[in-house]
This record gives sequence, C-alpha cells and structure tokens, in this order.
Amino acid sequence: MAQAETAVRTIKNYIGGGWVDAEASESFDVTNPASGETLAQLPMSSRADLDRAVEAARQAFPAWRATSPVERARACFRLKNALEERRDELAEIVSRDNGKAIKDAAGEVRRGIECVEVATGIPSLMQGSNLEDVSRGIDSDMIRQPIGVFAAITPFNFPFMVPLWFLPFAIACGDTFILKPSEQDPLASELLFELLDQCEIPAGVVNLLNGGKDTVNGILEHPGINGVSFVGSTPVAHHVYATAAKHGKRVQALGGAKNHVVVMPDAEMESAVDGVLSSAFHAAGQRCLANSVCVAVGDAYEPLKKGLVEKGDAMIVGEGIDPETEVGPVISAAARERIGEFIDRGLAEGGELVLDGRGKGLDDGHFLGPTIIETDPGSEIATEEIFGPVLTLVRARDLDHALEIMNASTKGNAASIFTTSGGAMRKFRHDAQAGMIGVNIGVAAPMSFFPFTGWKESFFGDLHAHGRDGIEFYTEKKVVITRWPDA
Repeated sequence: MAQAETAVRTIKNYIGGGWVDAEASESFDVTNPASGETLAQLPMSSRADLDRAVEAARQAFPAWRATSPVERARACFRLKNALEERRDELAEIVSRDNGKAIKDAAGEVRRGIECVEVATGIPSLMQGSNLEDVSRGIDSDMIRQPIGVFAAITPFNFPFMVPLWFLPFAIACGDTFILKPSEQDPLASELLFELLDQCEIPAGVVNLLNGGKDTVNGILEHPGINGVSFVGSTPVAHHVYATAAKHGKRVQALGGAKNHVVVMPDAEMESAVDGVLSSAFHAAGQRCLANSVCVAVGDAYEPLKKGLVEKGDAMIVGEGIDPETEVGPVISAAARERIGEFIDRGLAEGGELVLDGRGKGLDDGHFLGPTIIETDPGSEIATEEIFGPVLTLVRARDLDHALEIMNASTKGNAASIFTTSGGAMRKFRHDAQAGMIGVNIGVAAPMSFFPFTGWKESFFGDLHAHGRDGIEFYTEKKVVITRWPDA
C-alpha cells in the first residue's frame, strides 16, 4: 500500500508582532538544492500584504523612535544571545536550504551575529557633535534622528547574514523595518523572526514579508517606505536604485561583481593557490566577493596553474550538510544550466578547459564542481558575472598589465593580490579600482564595523551597508543653533 504524501507547509509572513497567512494566489517551491526535496511553500504576497506590513511599521515608529537608544541596544543584545544559542541550527538550515557547505554556513552565521554585536553599540555610534561659541553667545549641536520605515530586499546566496547587514542597524537607530528575503531560501529568515518574536521588541518594529518580483516593485514604489536596501545582480540593483529614488526614497543597492585576484611571481605559491581556490569555489562561487578571474603575472603562471588544477580537482563536491564537503550545489537547476551555458560559450570563444567540474556531485542535486578555463582577458567568460564555481585564468606581463586588465571591468566590488613585495602591495592598493582590497587574502570581506564598499556598477547609492555608513543611512542629521540671554 502506497504511503500518503506528507503535506508541505506554507510559510507565513510576520507582520505587526504575529504570524499571518499571506493573501497570495501563487506560491513558490522552496527546495533543497542538493536533493530536490521540497522543504516548504512560499506565498507570493499581495499588495494588501505589503500595505499591512507598512501600516504596522508606520504605527510602531513613533513609540520606537521615542525609545531610549540604550533600550534599543538591549533588544539587540537579546537578539544576539538568542542567535548564539541557535547558531548550529541556523547553520544547518542555511546548508539545507541554500546548499552551501556546513563550514561556509557556520561562517555566515558568525558574520551575521557580528552585525548584531556592532548594532549594540548604538548609544555611542549614533552620537552627534557640538561646538560651543560658534559665534558670540551661540552654541551649535548636530544630532542624528531616526527617519521612519525601511525595507531590505535580500539575496539567496547569504540568506542569514545579509538580512543582518541591515535589520539590527535600522532598529537600533530607531527605525522600523520590513524584510523581503529571497524566495529561494527563506527558512533562515523565518527562524530569525521566530527569535525576534522572543526578544521583547514591540509589535510592528520588525516585519517579514515573503514574495517575489511584484513584492519588490511594490516596496520600491510604496509611499509609506522611507528607504530601501538591496543586494543582488547589477541589472536589478540599477532598477532598484532608479525606481526607489524616483519615488523619493533613500537607496543603497549592492550589485554584482567580477572580482580579480592577482598573483605575483614572488607570492608564497601554496598560500596563493589555497586562497584563490577558497575564494572562487567555496559557497559554490555564489558570492559577490568571490575572485572569479585569476590574473597570473609573468613566471607565476605555470606553477599557479598546476597548483590550482591539482588542488581544485581534489576539492570534495557533495551535499552541504556533510562536514567533508567543500563545494555544495548551486541554488537551482536554472542556475546550473545558466552556468553551463557560460562555460560552453567560453570554450566556443577560444577558451581552454583545464579543469572540468561538470558531472561532479550527486545525481539528484544541482551540482557543478570546480571548473577552470584559460582564456583571453577580454572574453565574455572573463568579463561577465557567472555566479558559480567557474574560475578564469588569464596572463599578465607585469603588475601594470594586471591592473589594466582588472580596472577595465565595469564592476569594482573587490580585488586581491598575493605578493611578498610591500611595493607591489602599495601600488595595488593605490591603483586598484575596487572598493574592498585583499592582500594575501582571498576574500576581502570587511568586518561589520567597516562599510561594504563596492565601486562602479557593484554599487548604486551614496552610503554603503553596515559600519558607520549604516548609521548614516538609517538616520537624518539635524543641526540646532542656540542662543540664550546672558545670565
């Protein structure tokens, strides 16, 4: 006798301090990329759901704004402690829902919690400044005040960490908040809000709204939302920036990347090989700080190529939850197909496949192993964002040539150099047209008390995510000029 099918649960929105069903006519299958198993159904929230979330956030704002920064910091402390207690569970959810290796997922959870830690310092971070006697008998003060309702639209590749680039900073500053997570892996955000629900945060201060493209466009246009944060591809980031700005909102829109790592002949080669492989292939290459173009300078080329191919071929491809796995699946079958098409076009354009990861991994999942292609620096595969475990290897005559190759990119998120030369490092740091620079480091990820400083088409806006820029984004400055009668 056949067993009855187990019903798949439908995820709810969190609005106004409670879990509510979405008024949705469509839904999206949330699946495990390693197995294809359906984990949940995600509703495509309607405009009425968005209106309900905005109204809850607007109603909560006056009282939350009036709450002492010390009390808002304590709410962040409670959230930090709750996340610490459940960090292993959160990592497992990220690994199952996104597919990334459990070691990468654990690192993501740690970095997300660090953002909450920084936000607990809001009584100091939000302080203004003053100057006595700016003129005879006149004093001047600059204070920062919260603005209103903010929303964040976050991507699939870091489903736990990226929402925490925004949420804790917004609520610590006294704003209220709506999160629209990726529909592809929303389960970490669901648990995040279960924990927020226990942190004695007033109803409506934080809200979770699930949905897709229509929900995003509704957020960008909604008159009740004061500002929007976004992380995703460059074309969508540009759309978010233009549309939200047109509707009078503050915007920080973080776009895609085509990051370069330069390896000099004097580099410590084993360290360089390990750094390049980790950057290009961990998280299945699905991160905007992945160095997907390796520029080998002069005599570094052959030993670097040999090390990359040998060690890259030995990387373990498998289900993320397996502690031995180094490279998990990509997020979906569509992503795997798109990446495969990039590889095919790269080979048709004259590239040479020196490591082929196609066919690696489990049969049921969306797997693609580490893939390395030698190519010309001007080829499509070396210039367009692929967002998968594909590394292009190109030659440069010297450091000036390497910088010329790198700086020709329309994107400027991050760049790294491996060298033992202080002079080469200083030149690279000065001339590299990228916002985040790694020196003998494969992934130039800033700690959350520094801003995430993408350049060029990797960022649209003025104030970057987290760090001091986060405080500036979520507050408005007010200058008070005071004169009192003489005593």
